[in-house]
Parts: sequence; C-alpha cells; structure tokens
Amino acid sequence: MGEGGYLNKKLRDLARNLRDNSTDTENYIWRFLRNNQLEGFKFRRQHPIGKYIVDFVNLEKRIIVEVDGAQHLTNKEKDRIRDAWFKKEGFRTLRFWDNEVLNDIECVLEIIRGELLFPSPEPSPAKGRGRRN
Repeated sequence: MGEGGYLNKKLRDLARNLRDNSTDTENYIWRFLRNNQLEGFKFRRQHPIGKYIVDFVNLEKRIIVEVDGAQHLTNKEKDRIRDAWFKKEGFRTLRFWDNEVLNDIECVLEIIRGELLFPSPEPSPAKGRGRRN
C-alpha cells in the first residue's frame, strides 16, 4: 500500500473512531440530520474531506456543519485555515457553538435548512457562527 493509501486508511479509521466517540452535542444534532430528515438532504458525520475530518457534511450541496466546543476558542487560526481550504474546494462551512445546538436547536436547523434550500452566494463567514449576516 502506498503512502497515500496508508494516510487515507488512517484518516478513515480516525473518522470511524470519532463517530464511535461523538460528543453529546454531536449526538444530539445528529438525531435531526440523520436519515435524510432535514428536507430530504443526506448528511454524513465525521466524514474525511482532504486531510480533514468534518463533523457533518451534505456532499450534494457542499455544506459542512461544525459543532464547536470551548477548545475552538484557542484554535481560531486553525479553524480559519481549515475553513479557507474548504471554501477553495467549494464548500460552505456553518459553525455553531455547543450551547447554540443544545439551547436553540430549532434556530440551528433553520439556518442549515436555509443554506440547503437557498444557498448564499458566498460561504457563511465564521463571524456570527452559522448565521448569515
């Protein structure tokens, strides 16, 4: 197996491990995204894209949904670089704080639904989290 195959297998194994050990918040939002429940759109969870693993993605509309905990307060630059790479690849990234998901799931789902049905011309900025400004 070449190095690329090894890295792909390693990334797939890591994604599988992340799915098996999802956070409570990820499990909660997944209840609303799985099985094409949101307007019939299919989402994948802990899915590898390039060298990254995203929390949730709809590949058809190229929308990534990231659920961020407190660790992302110190990883802003890493998130910015990652989101810029996704944008270059044609993805829109919607980021939500854990507390947004847990305390206002309807609002979070409405923002995701809006991007699925009526995509904004530019990817949603990280500022304001998943909300369109």
